[in-house]
Amino acid sequence: MKAKTKFGIGIGIILVSLSALAWMGARQSQTYYHTVAEISTLNAAALHQRIRVGGDVAAGSIQHLPGRVDFILKEEGKTLPVSYVGSDPLPDTFKDGAQCLIEGHAMPDGRFVAEQLQAKCASKYEAAPGGTESSQPASSSDRKS
Repeated sequence: MKAKTKFGIGIGIILVSLSALAWMGARQSQTYYHTVAEISTLNAAALHQRIRVGGDVAAGSIQHLPGRVDFILKEEGKTLPVSYVGSDPLPDTFKDGAQCLIEGHAMPDGRFVAEQLQAKCASKYEAAPGGTESSQPASSSDRKS
């Protein structure tokens, strides 16, 4: 075989390999957003996808267990039991009543296993006097600890 032919075959193999890796990476990084109510209606194929869910942390539901934190996420009267198993520490704003966005996988038993968690304290962004919303955090004297 000529050197040019070998070089062409090598380049072709590299391009096919890189294309396959890019396609698989793009498929694995897709995250679908669902509401708490939709989680219970997902079919088996959808349960294997990476899912993002938002809601409020139910009061009194946070339990710190070895290797995970369990809590209940609620939205529009529906609840979702969640186990956070991520390696990142919990945000300071993660507490009862906080708005929470979780990302992970739904389990067939109805529990959600979250690898990522973001929380926003609901009392930080309140309506300013006069009925308009403020994008500024409340002052330290207005915050509840």
